[in-house]
Amino acid sequence: MTTIIRLAETASLIGDPTRAAMLYALMDGRAFTAGELAEAAGVTPQTASGHLAQLVAAGMLAVEAQGRHRYFRIASAEIGAILEGLQLVTADRIGRLPRPGPRDAALRKARICYDHLAGELGVALFAALAGAGHLRLSADGAALSDSGTALLGSLDIEVPARRRPTCRPCLDWSERRHHLAGQAGAAICTAALARGWVRRRHGSRALDVTPTGTRAFAAGFGVRLP
Repeated sequence: MTTIIRLAETASLIGDPTRAAMLYALMDGRAFTAGELAEAAGVTPQTASGHLAQLVAAGMLAVEAQGRHRYFRIASAEIGAILEGLQLVTADRIGRLPRPGPRDAALRKARICYDHLAGELGVALFAALAGAGHLRLSADGAALSDSGTALLGSLDIEVPARRRPTCRPCLDWSERRHHLAGQAGAAICTAALARGWVRRRHGSRALDVTPTGTRAFAAGFGVRLP
């Protein structure tokens, strides 16, 4: 009986149009603020906060703090699978997906985030490293695996040993997926600039990926940018 009650409670949470719209907006793996999810659902931020609190309490959403912002994302692959299954029986688009981050296409493609690569380039690099097993991801963050250390060594990218974490997932402003920060992220960025893989745009944090860089990121890290 308890299982049936919990099932009904979960169905009730998803069945609310406001919560359904916010969950739908999160289905592509990105993370959004309460304000952005309020916009996607067409409700006030105050109303959205109440709904988000319920979803977090039920374990359907996880919260990640970055600076002064709190970002919400789908809590697990199992929750994502439930929502994906529900989408199979409806062809209608729920809500309006928010488009976070800068409007400048160059900033969205590649930019500097403090001292590491961000934007589409940074997120693709993080995904490629994690997908190949060069990064070990956990609830505590990220760490270079033995193969990751060997990869950077083979590319003559030196990661200095300092108090700062070697690897740190950093939630990307525009992509709302993680890019690589920490000593390893900074070392890759430094190498990319020094070797002409990317070039700074004057007066901007935007970076241009050069033809040499396109080849280098593909050959060295398995990153293929559009």
